[in-house]
Amino acid sequence: MDQATYHTYLSIIKKELIPSMGCTEPIAIAFCAAKAKAVLKRLPERVIIEASGNIIKNVKSVIVPNTKGMKGIEVAAAMGIVAGDEKEGLEVLAHVDDKSLEEVHSFLNKVPLEVRTMDSEFPLDIRVTLYYEEDVVSARIIHNHTRIVLIKHNDKVLFDDIYDKGVETNGIDYYLLNMKDIFTFATEADLSVLNEILDTQIAYSTAISKEGLLHDYGANIGQTILTTSNNDVRTRAKAKAAAGSDARMNGCELPVIINSGSGNQGLTASLPVIEFAEELKVSKELLYRALTLSNLIAIYQKSQIGSLSAFCGAVSAGAAAGAAITYLRGGQYDDVAHTFINALAITSGILCDGAKSSCAAKIAISVDSGILASDMHMNGKDFYAGDGIVGNDVDKTIHNIGELARKGMKETDKEILYLMTCYD
Repeated sequence: MDQATYHTYLSIIKKELIPSMGCTEPIAIAFCAAKAKAVLKRLPERVIIEASGNIIKNVKSVIVPNTKGMKGIEVAAAMGIVAGDEKEGLEVLAHVDDKSLEEVHSFLNKVPLEVRTMDSEFPLDIRVTLYYEEDVVSARIIHNHTRIVLIKHNDKVLFDDIYDKGVETNGIDYYLLNMKDIFTFATEADLSVLNEILDTQIAYSTAISKEGLLHDYGANIGQTILTTSNNDVRTRAKAKAAAGSDARMNGCELPVIINSGSGNQGLTASLPVIEFAEELKVSKELLYRALTLSNLIAIYQKSQIGSLSAFCGAVSAGAAAGAAITYLRGGQYDDVAHTFINALAITSGILCDGAKSSCAAKIAISVDSGILASDMHMNGKDFYAGDGIVGNDVDKTIHNIGELARKGMKETDKEILYLMTCYD
């Protein structure tokens, strides 16, 4: 691997694997609102929140953290305006206390907040506009959950990155991602520059999974799996990943390390790998390398799909975890690549119909298919080109999935949003 590619991969990991508290879409609204409030410097008299369909889909049914059970776009915006700290990024709501929450309730009762659906070309698009007397402040996010592209105060533009709105990567060349180089990077990288990030992912993922298994969150998918199945490593891997999502989708205030903008994908890419590493009693170094592999493969597939889609992101992360499990079992490049192909061939039909409790069940299914894909390959059985959308190699298959999700499912995405909102 040449040095330019090596350092690009490092940059991708550092950009993508960052901490977040709560589901990233309501947090993005809170962050955008907090940014606007920081310019207005007072509580507004009126608020307009405009959001793309995918944002609305992913905020509608998920609990906003530190709200004691409240949901919705208006709640997320109010939390950002009244109690958010825009300097904290995706942890914008980390420091909300009971007094602040009372102020949020008062604000929601007194101030009109209007939600509008944006007819946007971008799946991730948010604009929050605050009004106070003659003052008007607006902030806009595109593509990335914390990527502010425009801030305006009355007619004055304070910040403008809108000219670059078509670029998701902030100057990082994601086109350099390919499976062969990912495997080389994961198996040869200097772990001294990765271990802090990976240790944080291990600690955060494990903590929120434990929380989900011990307490009542949503549909308790993780607990259900553990109490109705054998307590083998496959069961534990599915249950622990699902339990993390149980907690995260239903108001748990513990942070996670996100992958491709998603905490659920970060949990799915990490917890099964951690569980299999413990079962197999591998070294810490091998666990680090397997996590690097899983995270980068998930990022690679998601970079082909886009930030938000009708294609469930847990599929990519579960398939990546399966590939990393094959690596933990002694697999080399071809083994990892075939495992990922197998997993994608199994679960590429799962829809994303928003962030909510059932995400945990979709995670469990995706992890199960990743493990099945690994078992298949280790027993000499694989899917090949001609089996549906499987391409003639792993990179072509990843490309095919990206085309399916990004282009083929555009109308599906619109229909999902309609079905989710037609009874409101």
